[in-house]
Amino acid sequence: MNDTLKQLTAILEARRRADNPEQSYVASLHHRGLNKILEKVGEECTEVILAAKDAEASGDCRHLISETADLWFHSLVMLSHLGENADAVLAELARRFNTSGLAEKASRKTS
Repeated sequence: MNDTLKQLTAILEARRRADNPEQSYVASLHHRGLNKILEKVGEECTEVILAAKDAEASGDCRHLISETADLWFHSLVMLSHLGENADAVLAELARRFNTSGLAEKASRKTS
């Protein structure tokens, strides 16, 4: 895993275990529960979409990068809350190498 992801994973896990919502934003999210975390993921997703539209119009991706970082961060908080981390996502992405995106998508369809 990338060093930044390793460091962030360790920090998120420590803050989840610390359970001190008055002193940590991450702990406050965990304390408020999965629904609050999912609400933040949804908000950040919407902000990424809007920033992407703005980036296409302006040619400036700085705000898009910032919003994407927020989305990734809150997604990692969500994974942490559920006992997972970035390693699981990276392993899934690695598993998909050498598989056509169309074939992979078709394999997820249920009848």
